[in-house]
Amino acid sequence: MLLSSLAALISVAVLVTASPAARDVGVCTGEVVVSETFIGEEKNVKLQHVSCPVAPTVAKRAIAPRQTSDVCGNACETNCFSSGSEPTSNDCHVIADALRFQSQNESALFEIETGVNNTVVLTFETCTTFYVNQDPFDQLYCRTDWATLVDFASHVLS
Repeated sequence: MLLSSLAALISVAVLVTASPAARDVGVCTGEVVVSETFIGEEKNVKLQHVSCPVAPTVAKRAIAPRQTSDVCGNACETNCFSSGSEPTSNDCHVIADALRFQSQNESALFEIETGVNNTVVLTFETCTTFYVNQDPFDQLYCRTDWATLVDFASHVLS
């Protein structure tokens, strides 16, 4: 079984007057947002690439393969946990729909480098999901597979 991990992080939405909801919990301690954009048909799902300040060991860097592996359809580890209140399942469905929209209009696949310094985070209102590649090689993963997992997790949690 691949060591890749797709985790559904459920975060508390913090509403401040008319400002959009924000996560009050990061993916990791000291999380740094490397890039941020919005995806989906309505451009309302926040996509962030985040880095966690963990120094890679020399040994891990020395043995890291240089090729990318397509892991679409493969088994992965899915973890669901709450950081406070439960998400609204409709909020999670918005993320899943945005992933499907990107799959149809941009590319079915996305590449993610190895390690916690290359985490992809998707957020809409009360629902946050992130993908961490824990294999020692870069991966190609299907947006539609991720969407299916987000839909499944939202049904389990509702």
